[in-house]
Amino acid sequence: MTQDTAPNTIYLKDYTQPQYWIDSINLHFELGEDETRVVSEMEVRRNTELNGSRILELDGENLVLGSVLINEKALSDGEFSVTDESLWIPDVPDSFTLQIETFIKPQLNTSLEGLYKSSGNFCTQCEAQGFRKITYYLDRPDVMAKFTTTIVADKSKYPVLLSNGNPVDTNDLDDGKHSVTWEDPFKKPCYLFALVAGDLECIKDTFITMNKREIDCRIYVEAHNIDKCDHAMRSLKKSMRWDEETFGREYDLDIYMIVAVDDFNMGAMENKGLNVFNSKYVLARPDTATDTDFINIEAVIGHEYFHNWSGNRVTCRDWFQLTLKEGLTVFRDQQFTSDMNSASVKRIDDVNVLRTRQFAEDAGPMSHPIQPDSYVEINNFYTVTVYNKGAEIIRMIHTLLGKENFRQGMDIYFERHDGEAATTEDFINAMEDASDIDLTQFRRWYHQAGTPQLDVQSEYKADEKRLSLSVKQSSETKTNKPFHIPLSVSLIDSDGSELKSAAQIVDITEAEQVIEFEDVEDNTAVSILRNYSAPVKLNYALNNEQLAFLVANDSDEFNRWNCAQQLGLNIMMALIEDYHQKKTLNLDAFYISTLKQVLIDESLDKALAARILSLPSEDYMGQNLPVIDVDAIYQVREFCKKTLAFELMDDFVAVYKSCQDDEYTLTPQAMGQRSLKNICLSYMMCSETETARKTAIEMAQHQYKNASNMTDQISALRCLAHYTEQEGGQVLDDFYQQWAKDSLVIDKWFMVQATATGTNAFQSVQALLEHDAFDLNVPNRVRSLVGAFTQANAVEFHHMSGQGYQFLADIVIKLNTTNPQIAARLLLPLIQWKSYDVNRQLMMKAQLQRVSETPDLAKDVFEITAKGLAG
Repeated sequence: MTQDTAPNTIYLKDYTQPQYWIDSINLHFELGEDETRVVSEMEVRRNTELNGSRILELDGENLVLGSVLINEKALSDGEFSVTDESLWIPDVPDSFTLQIETFIKPQLNTSLEGLYKSSGNFCTQCEAQGFRKITYYLDRPDVMAKFTTTIVADKSKYPVLLSNGNPVDTNDLDDGKHSVTWEDPFKKPCYLFALVAGDLECIKDTFITMNKREIDCRIYVEAHNIDKCDHAMRSLKKSMRWDEETFGREYDLDIYMIVAVDDFNMGAMENKGLNVFNSKYVLARPDTATDTDFINIEAVIGHEYFHNWSGNRVTCRDWFQLTLKEGLTVFRDQQFTSDMNSASVKRIDDVNVLRTRQFAEDAGPMSHPIQPDSYVEINNFYTVTVYNKGAEIIRMIHTLLGKENFRQGMDIYFERHDGEAATTEDFINAMEDASDIDLTQFRRWYHQAGTPQLDVQSEYKADEKRLSLSVKQSSETKTNKPFHIPLSVSLIDSDGSELKSAAQIVDITEAEQVIEFEDVEDNTAVSILRNYSAPVKLNYALNNEQLAFLVANDSDEFNRWNCAQQLGLNIMMALIEDYHQKKTLNLDAFYISTLKQVLIDESLDKALAARILSLPSEDYMGQNLPVIDVDAIYQVREFCKKTLAFELMDDFVAVYKSCQDDEYTLTPQAMGQRSLKNICLSYMMCSETETARKTAIEMAQHQYKNASNMTDQISALRCLAHYTEQEGGQVLDDFYQQWAKDSLVIDKWFMVQATATGTNAFQSVQALLEHDAFDLNVPNRVRSLVGAFTQANAVEFHHMSGQGYQFLADIVIKLNTTNPQIAARLLLPLIQWKSYDVNRQLMMKAQLQRVSETPDLAKDVFEITAKGLAG
């Protein structure tokens, strides 16, 4: 497919109900090594609300059609027609039974959509439009049917046969085969269908619901991974209890199953009662998984479980409503993780993702509101905008309504639309009905793209003790009307105490507004956008002394971190200017002393301290430059790290030693301690003085060799691999030999090397493509090497030779025919070409053009390249 044969664009304005409904479907699978036979029997009826065509059009891709029967009568070839993407049956009755036989080859399905094989096991991924690769069907989320599924397979090869719902029948058959029938009592769209068949083992547990029902909880994995499931099971049970206590939502089936597979395009999938997970978000032991892995597993397990209500019991009417389930459920999993761990650190991490990734998306050619108005390929809209910005918009509703009203709104929403395919408007209506708050203007967040900016100026009148804040909102999208923005603000007096009476949520609804505070003393600091109350860019010109004061004193922990980031950004932006003018770089002693106070403050939460000590990321710095200069950003950050290592070496060593673990635990406190310890080690490794460098290397080597957990081992490995050559090479070899049989750990090994810089960095990445452990058909492996290099190694990927751009285009072209979904996602860094200098722009566009001219370009890749080239 080329631009001359562009695929159709789908528009929200064109939505209509389907001409036909499907009330129930019986699926019969005969799983074979060379071919799988699928027989579907559907109860179909005309949609009486429409007076349209009597032609039934079903979706289907890559299928071999066997037979079609209506009311048990076989249709002849002249009574239906088949295209590459559909089955047409003219003049069907108003109500009838439709039986279709298809044949598919899951073992050849590298797209990992529909039914495919992973590590010898059958599994499915049907969201968004994978079901059409299994059988002909109305593959759209507003068609909801009851599913009954029978699976037949060789019992010795596939002893475990799973599908949605509850098991209702099992049989041993001839020729060593067996069958299991599953019945799901709840209507669902076909994207929630799931099937798994394989030689798997499971751990079992039970959960007693708030109404004293006993739920059978199971996690299925390959036998060699059975000892890595305990954390996932604990996370599941925590999620179930939390959703009952927080939102009153009880699980509705008798069994809840999770299956971990190695080959998966996404993180996990919430199929009703049978969640299929990327093994990365299930498997964990302290020696194989980092603290971040453990937190992510808990969050993703929670996310998919919470979908049982916000996505399954109430689903989305069409794919333009995707944020209805994803944004809402991300908000729910963020709240869950905050309650299970450090709320402030969780907020910092979530905002980091938003500001470094989503803001860039808002400013680029893929910019879209959380409810887009058109798409070519829906897989391209599983974006940080739909998910993360969508969650921020739900968070703002929570802020505006308050906890109790929000909970009541959720109750109304679930009760009103249970068993239905709903819209974002249905959700907003429920929130208005619960609170009597008019959200008319707030709805603009759903339909307007771009990141609003708040420009704030303060004026203090000493004679009146009056402090005024002038707030102006604007957007890079000039046609946007003013948003409704909840702005959290408070005051901190000169002694560092918060003036509780000043704390408030201000509704910013106009292009310009003034906030006034009475009886305010001079030198009172303003704490604004507390806990990041809205996904906006804030331009509030505080000087470095004011920022440092808030770093030390703000009662809002998010704002302490945020002010440290702003202070670091101010310092480094000035250094970048010096770098451009070829001046000698000098790091402000004031900044060094500010970080020193954070480092030695024993009263400060260690996880928060680690976040505050982290310099602004290269991505965040780049967003604050009119033209991203990757070389200047890299050199300035490295200079800052080296200077801080020199000036604070004794403090880093002392804090590092004080954070040694006596015994490994997975508590928030212990994770914070490891986080602070390892950021100290990373600074120490930057030292350029001989004695200090030798000390740092010895400490990193000792940590690597004696680590009791993967967090400490991989941190030491990264330090040695990134900052030493001989020692780094030795530990990389040792690490591979130690973990060669654990694919998830080897993903980390690839990632460490993909993010290294230096003379031979790019050549090392190229060589790793030929490594025995690398497989272009395994998404996790591609993400750990290619994705990490292109998205987390800016100075090497954007090398002035253009070699990084050609490297990425080569990979995308190879993946276009095997896994276009992964190919399209990898391509995203290239479409940001407008943010860079002219030479890089030309090279990036040339590679985009090259990709666009690839024969048989997949819809996924076509849409990204077309938007990228259009700018």
